[in-house]
Order: sequence, then structure tokens, then C-alpha cells
Amino acid sequence: MAIKKDPTTQSNYLDIATKHIDLKWNVDFKSQTIAGTATLELVAKKDGVQEVILDTNHLDIKSVQVEGLKNDYSLGEQHPVMGSSLSIPLPKSVSTGDSVKVSVEYSTTNESIALQWLDAAQTAGKKHPYLFSQCQPIHARSLVPLQDGPSIKQTYSASVTSVYPALLSAIRQTPPSTGPAHDGKEIGVDTVTYTYEQPIPIPSYLIAIAAGNVVYRPFPVSGRSWTSGVWCEPEIIDAAYYEFAEDTVRFLSTAEDTIAPYRFGVYDLVVLPPSFPYGGMENACLTFLTPTLLTGDRTLTDVVVHELTHSYFGNGVTQADASSFFLNEGWTTYVERLLQGVLHGAPERDFSFIIGRKTLKDSLESYKDTPKYQRLVIDFDYGEDPDDAYSSIPYEKGANLILHIERTLGGLNVFLPFIKEYVNTFTGKSISGDEWKAFLYDYYQRNNPEKVKALDTIDWQAWFYGEGTELPVTLEYDTTLANQAYNLAAEWDASRKHDISTLKFSPKDLIDFNGNQIVVFLERLQSTTPLPATHIHRLGEVYSFNNSTNCEIRFRWYGLALASPAAKDYAKAAAEWIVDAKSGLKGRMKYCRPTFKGVFKTDPELAKSTFLAHETEFHPIARQLIKKDLGLAA
Repeated sequence: MAIKKDPTTQSNYLDIATKHIDLKWNVDFKSQTIAGTATLELVAKKDGVQEVILDTNHLDIKSVQVEGLKNDYSLGEQHPVMGSSLSIPLPKSVSTGDSVKVSVEYSTTNESIALQWLDAAQTAGKKHPYLFSQCQPIHARSLVPLQDGPSIKQTYSASVTSVYPALLSAIRQTPPSTGPAHDGKEIGVDTVTYTYEQPIPIPSYLIAIAAGNVVYRPFPVSGRSWTSGVWCEPEIIDAAYYEFAEDTVRFLSTAEDTIAPYRFGVYDLVVLPPSFPYGGMENACLTFLTPTLLTGDRTLTDVVVHELTHSYFGNGVTQADASSFFLNEGWTTYVERLLQGVLHGAPERDFSFIIGRKTLKDSLESYKDTPKYQRLVIDFDYGEDPDDAYSSIPYEKGANLILHIERTLGGLNVFLPFIKEYVNTFTGKSISGDEWKAFLYDYYQRNNPEKVKALDTIDWQAWFYGEGTELPVTLEYDTTLANQAYNLAAEWDASRKHDISTLKFSPKDLIDFNGNQIVVFLERLQSTTPLPATHIHRLGEVYSFNNSTNCEIRFRWYGLALASPAAKDYAKAAAEWIVDAKSGLKGRMKYCRPTFKGVFKTDPELAKSTFLAHETEFHPIARQLIKKDLGLAA
């Protein structure tokens, strides 16, 4: 059977594939460029290969060498999604198994979408600029000329010269993390060269860099083969350490004991400035995090648990291409919740599924006009932008499918042995959804044939390719931890029948609620008919939702208010919350995109003017998608 080519890459990775990349970079904060060389060691996968084709996107190519000698090259036309192919003819054709080294001297440009350069004013300390990358799903090609697709896994090494401490998704060799910041030199003035090695083959989207005025604090780890700690600006190091030290080590240790050993040696976190567009990004050895997680009560550390679980699903077993994204995110979400259950009990695990249910519903609803993106397995057209399909669907629909499989097979005791063998078999490889399903059947055919009949009862076609706003199967969850929230929501729902002056609600209603229970309360209310404007006003006043510092709560509150008859009274506050300098820009797309959409429905001009006034503060990926949301894209 012919191998399906990844529709998002122009590289010839099926002919010749990258084994290792060596990076020599100079980070220039004045010109806002990374310049240097990328030397790729490639291995031929068939006979008669006569060229190497790499992916690039808005890179300034200076020269190319093959085996140390200057070589010809050509850049293809600029594709709006995939960039320009870099074709490098080989001096002589190579055969299966032959190696060849290609070195590209280049520089990034101001159109390199993977990078965001921040002014000092956009950071926590307000004194130094900052740089960070975001390469998923196909933006590594605007950082490095390479074969940019998840089917290609390579090791990499890097030598990075910078006037600010440089962090990479690899293991630091020099100077040591435990030494003085910036090797004792003056930050922002003196250059230091940082060297890194990534000995585990990883997909290109996990190559990452962050550089700025950062400091490190290790977490206490005992009896494990890995180290862990947090990097961030010194102004927030105490808050970040408190938030993550306990749960990071505990959950990664539990993951090792439950699934398999952790392979990457180092598991560090870096808390980025607020324009980072995601909750977290599972870059190998170095998880990137949004500062919106710093609530002071550790209620949002499930994001860290999610990212560290990617060490097995995504960083370990990887999707073959964007169509099987659920293999990364659905599996990670499922196992993240499995670990919650191991540590805190089954109700906590099911509570996480309850929290995700509303987000899934919203995502499915948002794609009514493009039902293809409601599917779990999406057949992307050649050159189609996978970012257009980015939503909670692969996370939540994928996790619910896997939970459904677990229950269909008879429970976790039957399913967990499969999970372990799945990880052990495919770690280091990239597979498709069909390959995963075939292995699932094969495992039970070999180990418990009676369970194959159970697997046959699953409607695979509906789960993989079904469209619409409902799951193929209605899954029930333990509502023990949600009942208080449900009951309070029911009281508010019933209150619409009564005059506002007769309502007896008070702040004490939430005294026993944690942040996640308040989220479920608000989401439950969102699922009912919108409350009258008077009741929405009272709701916000009684519980001080307008002033909540927990972004998960504030986001749900504005979602509820903007969908109600009181929307016009909250549009300005919601818009200002997204761009508020005091509490920090809400650059995380989970918050800014839906909130801007909600404001747009009520006051289109307010949404547009607010965004345009702060456009450059958002990450390029978020910027591009918000423009589409607000009808500002060309």
C-alpha cells in the first residue's frame, strides 16, 4: 500500500529524510532576527535520489553547501500556507541508506510567523525584550529550513549566541542551568553562547527557543532519573514556583509509574509573557506556559499535567500528519484525566470530562458552516492550513472516544495494559489513526480475543468521520464534584420567574467552591436559556465576577454575559479585559478569540477597533486567526 504523503509539506521526505540538525544561531534583538546555519544530516530512503527539498517560509537564504562545498539551490514560489520549497540538487545521486550533509546559511525575517519579538513593555519586568517561538503545527519552516512535518523525527544540537539567556527544547550542555544567570555576564549587553543537545528524535514542531531575562529554580525531585524546574522572569519566579513545583513532580512521577519511564532527561517549564497564544506547548524538555495559569491556588495546573503527558503522546507516539491530530491531543487529554483519577479518585477524573464538555460543544457549534472540521479525522487538502481546524475537538472528542473504548472493553484494568504496549511499541514513531486502530484490534486479538467483539460494536465511521454537534454516543460521568455547581445553576435558572428584588443569593453561595466548580457553574448556566439582563447584572455583582483574577472564571463569565440580553452592557468590559495592561494581555487564543467573537456579535466596531489598537501585541498566529474571526483578513 502506498504511503500517504503529508499534505502540509513540500519536502521530499519520502525520498530522503532528516536524521539530525545542527544549528549555529546568533540571536539579534536589535534587528529582531536569528541568523546562522542549519546543517542537516539526511539519509536516503530509496535509490536514485538526486535532490533534497526542504520547507521554508519567509527565510532569507544566503548560501547552501552540500558535503562542505558551495552548491546551487532554488526557491519555489511563495505558497500562502506552506511557504517556499528550497530545492537543492545533489552533486551525485544517492542510494538507499546513504547519508548526505546539507548546510544552509540563512536568517529569519520580520515575516517569520514562528517568532514573536516582544518589547520590554510587553514583559513582566518591563526592562528587557523577549523572544519566543511557536512552531506547531507547521511553523518550524519559518525558523529553520527543514522537512517540516510530524512524520520526520530528528535529533538536534544547537549553539546559540545571545545577549539574553537562551532556552531550547533540548538538554543544556553549557553553561549549566544551576549557575548564575547569563553565565555571570551583564544581561542585555554581553553575549554568551549556550549549547544544547537533543538526543531523542523529535518532530520539527517541537524545536523551540525562548530568550529573555529569565531565571531558574529547580523543583525537588528524588528517586527519579530526571530533573525538573521552572524558568521565568525574576518578577514572577516565586509565584511560578509555588504554582507548579508540587504538581509537576507528582504527576510526572505518577505518569512514569502508570505508563512508562520518562525518556527526555529534563522536564522544565518556562512561563512566557502573556502574548503566548496557547495554554501550554509541549516542547521537548521545556514546556511553554501562559502566565494566566498563575492563579495562586494551583487550580489550573491541569495544563501542566496535560503538557507533561505529551511526553508519551505526541512527543513519543506522534501523529503521522495533521489529519490524525487526535492521536496527539485526544490521547494526551484522556491520559491526563486518567492520572487525575489515579491521584485524586474517579470523581476528579470524570469532573475533568464535565469541564471539557461545554468547550467541545462550543467548538462543534462554531464549525457548523465547515462541518469537515467537526470530524475527528480530517482529510486535509494539499496546502490547506491546519490552523483553520484548530479547536478543542481533537482534544475532547478524541478523549471521549478513548474513554468509550475503555468502557466498551470492560474498564481500565482491561485497557491499561494496551496503553502501555501502545506506548512501548510506537514511541519514536509517527502513525495514522488507521494504524492505531489496527494495532488496537491486533492487541486484543493476541491477548484477549473475546474483546474484539466488543470493539466491533464501536461505530468507528461515526467517531472518525461523523459531523454534527453531538458525539456518536452519549457518555455519562460521575457528577459528585459537579452537583453543587449544578444545583446553584438550577436555582439561578429558576430565579428568572421572580422579581430581582426578591432574590436571596449572596457571596456565601460559592464559599465551598473551588475555581473549577465555579467554571462548571457558569458553563451550566450557559447551557440554559439566557437569563434576563437584570439577573445577569445581579449575578456579576453578587459573586464579583467582573473582578475575578482567575482567567478561566472571567472568560466563562464574559461568555455568559455576552450571550445574554445584557450583552451590550459587558462588551466594553470584555474587550478591555483582553487587552488590559495591568492584568496582562490575554493572548491565549482560548480566551481572546471567543471573547472577541462575543464582542463582535454585539458591537462589531468595538471588537475591531480594540483589536487593531493592540494588534502587534498578539502573537502572529493569534493575530492571523483573530483577523479572520473579525472579518479583517484580506
